[in-house]
Amino acid sequence: MNQEYPSLLLEKAVGEFAKLPGIGPKTAMRLVLHLLRQDTAAVDAFAGSIVKLKHEVKYCKVCHNISDTDVCQICSNPSRDSSLVCVVENIRDVMAVEATRQFKGLYHVLGGIISPMDGVGPADLQIGSLVQRIAEGGIKEVILALSTTMEGDTTNFYIYRKLEKMNVKLSVIARGISVGDELQYADEVTLGRSIVNRTVFSGKI
Repeated sequence: MNQEYPSLLLEKAVGEFAKLPGIGPKTAMRLVLHLLRQDTAAVDAFAGSIVKLKHEVKYCKVCHNISDTDVCQICSNPSRDSSLVCVVENIRDVMAVEATRQFKGLYHVLGGIISPMDGVGPADLQIGSLVQRIAEGGIKEVILALSTTMEGDTTNFYIYRKLEKMNVKLSVIARGISVGDELQYADEVTLGRSIVNRTVFSGKI
């Protein structure tokens, strides 16, 4: 047994929590000890929610957002503007844009951005399904709301080349978001204004 821990069960639990991003051994220990102080029902509910999430969560077959059903609540909402699609990198970006309350269209989650250094190419992303959505008709504008990084700009350009000959308007969020910033870290006011004041995408990086 590790001398730092009075229990192998405690050591294992701390080790599992420490695997989470941003969680070091000290924070992991604090979280585990907090759970130990809770009643059994509360801990069972906590653990059960994580297990249920992993086993039962789905991804929307339209936009690839996390969903409880085959089509997410946003895509199935008749009050949303289905002619307007906002392309984002990940699910956290959907939540960030939604928090602004400035966007009433639909989304398309790529699942990442093109990054050769990380071994991520166009085939690893949901770009093909985006092209298919546009080809099916009904979408008038695509907003490219990716991070203002070199990788984000490269992905914007790739999508532009795929869609430039289709009958759809391509726009990019206004650069109220600082160059190099990731969307999820922008404040709601700045991000909201960037969506509202989007500009036509020229295809230049």
